[in-house]
Amino acid sequence: MALFSYTATKNEKTVKGVIESSDKESALAALARQGLHPIAVHETSGKRSKKRGRVKLKDLVVFTRQLSTMISAGVPMTRSFATLQSQTPNVYFKSVIQTITKDIEGGMALADALGKHPKVFSEVYVNMVRAGEAGGILDDILKRLATQVEKDASIRKKIKSASAYPLVILSITVLAFFGIMIVVMPKLGKILTDLGGPDAQLPVYTRAMLSTSEFMQKNAILIFVVMAIGIFLLRRYIKTPAGKYKYHSLLLKLPIIKVIISKVAIARFSRTFASLMSSGVSVLDALEVTGSAIGNKVIEQELKNAAKEVRNGRQLSEPLSKSAIFPPIVAQMLAIGEETGQIDTILVKVADFYEEEVDTTIDGISSLIEPMMIIVLGGMVGLIAASVMGPIASLSQNVSNSGG
Repeated sequence: MALFSYTATKNEKTVKGVIESSDKESALAALARQGLHPIAVHETSGKRSKKRGRVKLKDLVVFTRQLSTMISAGVPMTRSFATLQSQTPNVYFKSVIQTITKDIEGGMALADALGKHPKVFSEVYVNMVRAGEAGGILDDILKRLATQVEKDASIRKKIKSASAYPLVILSITVLAFFGIMIVVMPKLGKILTDLGGPDAQLPVYTRAMLSTSEFMQKNAILIFVVMAIGIFLLRRYIKTPAGKYKYHSLLLKLPIIKVIISKVAIARFSRTFASLMSSGVSVLDALEVTGSAIGNKVIEQELKNAAKEVRNGRQLSEPLSKSAIFPPIVAQMLAIGEETGQIDTILVKVADFYEEEVDTTIDGISSLIEPMMIIVLGGMVGLIAASVMGPIASLSQNVSNSGG
């Protein structure tokens, strides 16, 4: 990303600053979204931004809650940010807050200042802050944001926790398989040959295991290189728009994963959409922002299609009632909200329900994964043992009988 310094006007005030973007056209578009009218924009010596860092969700929650408290208490914005900057242990986040403080001091709106740091503040976050500033309820919006970030962090933590065990076991299983095939099986094959001779009649599955071991032993480097290249190319393809869409589409077809992703998406849609609607954001804008916040391109496209129908005068509940992802209850609850004018209140209840469903589903799957992985690992070890120990016992018996 390149750095561009700019001079622009907003509300008859001249604003100067620096924005990070891929090219000049993107920088101009970003400034326009912030409500700025550029006078001059040029790349700063062609240098690339080298600032790297990461802000944990926990730090973002603390920042949001503290900012809400200080604004509610009437503390000036710049002083609030100065206090937050001094209390933040994260060095990268500290530099981000410092930049935001300078932008605010230069007359920039808080939402615009936050929007310059998309890696820290999501589009949902920025839009809700913008709505809070416009409606004069920034402190209340920040409280809702903190709750929303906490809920997202909780769901992510549960998913990571549930997936950690099977990933560890799967990794151990794969490493054990390669280790046995490349190191152990050749030695056991030699024992079988010594006992029965080169013409010994071995079971089909034993010969298959020995042939696989021999192939892997001769081509171990090639196998690892091909695997590494394959993983690299796959990851690169998934990062492309078409690859990401197909990957997300595949996830929604896998039996167990589909359930979790769907429920997480519904919970996130309901809470985010409710927060935006209660902040005064229009239905179309809320749909656009919510779609990009869900994290699944297939569901995002479905919400874009729903937005087209809303733009043509239909209620949002109508296109969602035909959805293959959103269950009928969501459309029904949304229809009730549209009739009563309480969409935000009803969708928050929907979000609470599906967040509990996510917890229950993950706990249930976690309790099943452990015995399943043990069975898979035990089955692999048992197959290898049967392939080797059976023939060894049989050949040893034959040797004993011939010797007797």
